[in-house]
Amino acid sequence: MKPVIALVGQPNVGKSTLFNRLTRSRDALVDDQPGITRDRIYGNGSYQRKAFIVIDTGGLDDDDDALYSEMSAQTWEAVAESDAVIFLVDGRSGQSSQDSNILSHLRTLGKPVYLAVNKTEGLDFDLVLTDFYGMGLGTPHPISSAHGQGVNSLMSVVLRDIPEEAQEKEEDHPVIAVIGRPNAGKSTLINALLGENRVVVFDRPGTTRDSIRVPFQREDREYVLIDTAGVRRRGKVDEKIEKFSVIKTLQAIDESNVVVMMLDAQREISDQDATLAAYALDQGRAMVVVVNKWDKLSPEQRQRIVDEVDRKLRFLQFAEFIYISALHGTAVGDIFPAVDRAYEAAMKELPTSFLNRILEKAVNENPPPYVRGQRSKPKFAHQAGRNPPLIVIHGNNLKRMPGSYLRYLTNTFRKVCKLQGTPIRLQMRASNNPFEGQRSPRSKKNRNRRGKK
Repeated sequence: MKPVIALVGQPNVGKSTLFNRLTRSRDALVDDQPGITRDRIYGNGSYQRKAFIVIDTGGLDDDDDALYSEMSAQTWEAVAESDAVIFLVDGRSGQSSQDSNILSHLRTLGKPVYLAVNKTEGLDFDLVLTDFYGMGLGTPHPISSAHGQGVNSLMSVVLRDIPEEAQEKEEDHPVIAVIGRPNAGKSTLINALLGENRVVVFDRPGTTRDSIRVPFQREDREYVLIDTAGVRRRGKVDEKIEKFSVIKTLQAIDESNVVVMMLDAQREISDQDATLAAYALDQGRAMVVVVNKWDKLSPEQRQRIVDEVDRKLRFLQFAEFIYISALHGTAVGDIFPAVDRAYEAAMKELPTSFLNRILEKAVNENPPPYVRGQRSKPKFAHQAGRNPPLIVIHGNNLKRMPGSYLRYLTNTFRKVCKLQGTPIRLQMRASNNPFEGQRSPRSKKNRNRRGKK
C-alpha cells in the first residue's frame, strides 16, 4: 500500500507548488463533493522509485474560526488519512501566531510532522531557520518548492521514516475493488453478490465505516471484494462534511486486479467519476462498469444515460457495461461472468508466434501511413507483461507512428486475442541491428576495386 503524505500550512506558503513538483504533473484527483469550500487534491508521487500519494490541502488562514471551518475540516480529514505530514511555513515571513495554532492542532493528531521552511532561495539558511527551531519539530528543512532546492533532501527523510510495506504477492484469483460515489449502491451490490448482509447498509450516504475486504467462494473459485463507501460525519452543530475517502478508493484500486465501477443512473456522471475511472485505467486495471438503479428510469432517461456514458467515459470502451438494479437483483448475475472475463483477459499469456502473425496480417492489410516522407515499419512483437497485457513491438521509425495507427493495432490485438475488459499497453522499441554502421564485406570489396582503378 502506498504511503500517504499530507501538505499542510497557511495559504500561499507554496503547498500547491510543492504538490506539482512531487507529482510532476498538474493532473490531480480532486474530491469534488458539493458544499466543500476548498477541495483536497490527490496525486501520485515518487522519489527514488518509492511511490506515494500526496494530498494538497486548503490553506488554514488566521481567522478566529479557521480551525473549525469547512476548509480546515477538509485539511484535518486529509491529515487523518495520512501516514506523515509536511508542515509548510514561509521562510521570508517568519513564524506567525497562526503557524503556532496549526502546530498545536497537529500535535493532537499523533502523526509524524516534518517542518519545511519554504521560499528560502537566496536567503541565509542559518539566520532563517533560527526562527523556526523553537517550534519543537527537530531540524527544519529549508526548501524552495518553486525551484526544487532541498525537496529531495526533505523527501528522503520523510520516506525513510515510513516503514516499508512487505511486497504483496500477485493474487491468483480476482481481487475486485468496488468503487463509486457515496450512495451509488456499492454495499447493496456486494450484499446482492454474496446473497447475505455482510456489509451494513442504511438509506443515507456514507454509512459504511471503512474499506472492507470480503473473501468468498463462488462455483469453487476464490474472490475478494473490496468495498470503498464513504462516511458522513457530524462535527460541530449543524456542520457536516462528506468524508468520501478518495485515499481509500485509490488504495483499493492499487490492491485490486479488477475494478467494478458503480454509477448511479439517477445522477449525472461527474468529473470525479471520470477522474477515478481514469486513475484505474492509468493503473492498468481490468474494469467492469455497472450502472445501478436502472429500473427506475424511463426509456428516454435510459437513452440519455447511455449517451452520457459514451460521451464522458469514451476512454473505457474496452470495459463491459452492465445495467442493473442492485436492490432488486436485476442483471446482478451478469457481473461475475464479466469480472471473470476481464480477469482472464488481463492475465492471459500470448505466444510470440501468435502475436507476430497478428502484427504481420494487420500491417499487410493496413500499412502505417507516411509521416514526413517516412513510414513506420513494425517487424515483430512479443508479450512483456500481464495485468495489463504489455505488448512490445520492434521495428524501424516507430516514433513516427501516429496515434490513430497505434489505436488500430491496439484494437486489432484486442479483437483477435479476445482481450475485452482490460487495457492493453503497446511499447514501441527500435530494432537493434548489430551490424548497423558497419560496411558489409561486399561494399568493402567494391570500394577496394574502385581504389585500384
